[in-house]
Amino acid sequence: MSDTSNLVKVSILGQDYTVKAPADATYIKEVAEYVNEKMKEVQDSIGPDQSSTRIAILAAMNISDELFSIRKNKDNISSNIGGRISSLIDLIDESLATP
Repeated sequence: MSDTSNLVKVSILGQDYTVKAPADATYIKEVAEYVNEKMKEVQDSIGPDQSSTRIAILAAMNISDELFSIRKNKDNISSNIGGRISSLIDLIDESLATP
């Protein structure tokens, strides 16, 4: 069995990390850049004298909030589409039933 993981060097909030993951190196870098961006936003809002742990936790909460909002929006859209499909099916059935 061969290991298909990539070793990718990334920098997050001034710290360098080597990440081993089965994903494409470009994808890993994009994810790291996003995390870095979110952590910098938190650092800018609460000040640079805060611990990196506190910054990471607040950034993780912000990213989780984005995820939850997207999931909720997706569920709402799916429900809306399901309702519209049912309505269209009813209209088609009614049209076919009418002589």
